[in-house]
Amino acid sequence: MAKEKDEIKEQEPKLIVENLDETAEQAPQENAETEAQQQAEEISSFKEVIREQATEEDAPAAKNFTLSKILGGDILSTPLIRNQVWVVLLIVGFLLIYISCRYRCQQYLIEIDKLKRELQDAKYKALSSSSQLTEKCRESHVLDVIRNTQDSILQPGNQPPFIINIEK
Repeated sequence: MAKEKDEIKEQEPKLIVENLDETAEQAPQENAETEAQQQAEEISSFKEVIREQATEEDAPAAKNFTLSKILGGDILSTPLIRNQVWVVLLIVGFLLIYISCRYRCQQYLIEIDKLKRELQDAKYKALSSSSQLTEKCRESHVLDVIRNTQDSILQPGNQPPFIINIEK
């Protein structure tokens, strides 16, 4: 186990800083200050590089959208839209389903209204027929028809009707 650790330590890159300046031995404070300045410069330059890379790759495309770019289709070439193509297609699919269901529902409502009108017309015809039948079946009307018809052998009865009781 110890041999493996030694091998790993030997393989690790080592940073050797040699100071060739002879004045470094005379003034260690100046050397520490220059090292701190160099590290600060490296850190600031590293931060600048990261900022540049971040702004180059993630530059927002929405800063200068114009109507001509939107109508021309330039908005469709942005990475945001390209990454969300499936979501857009899913939304379009749901919209088509919604529109078709709404259209079918409207067709059903139109058919229901048509059937309601037909039902109302049938009810009116049935009511009219029922009233005509009731009028023609009245005793007074039947007696008038019998009296006015000369060829009929039917005569109105002279005796009142009587009830026949049957015992079981």
